[in-house]
Amino acid sequence: MPFAYAMPMMMKRKSLPRSLSAAIVAALAVAVAIPAADAGNRRDEQDAARRAMLDGQVMPFSLIKRRVDAAVGGATYVGSEFNPASNRYRLKYVKDGKVMWVDADGRTGDIIGMAR
Repeated sequence: MPFAYAMPMMMKRKSLPRSLSAAIVAALAVAVAIPAADAGNRRDEQDAARRAMLDGQVMPFSLIKRRVDAAVGGATYVGSEFNPASNRYRLKYVKDGKVMWVDADGRTGDIIGMAR
């Protein structure tokens, strides 16, 4: 055996069962699809808010946010949602480690309600 060191070694490869591999692939596909679907819904919401503003149904968001910022006294703005059916905004703030939701009428900019 002069070439004993040059012989290829046959190693057994351990692999995952097919069902587990399929489950992992499916989970990854869902994890990728959810943010993409959420981004599409968010875009539709933004488009609806812009159309409502251009049609004169709601005030510009910057004016509404400025009013709400003054009312919540130093809370940090996190984000907002627009409901085109009611022309209302829901703004999310954080103050002293607690989440605060503020509902505002898009037509008038008046605060309708607050919840912690």
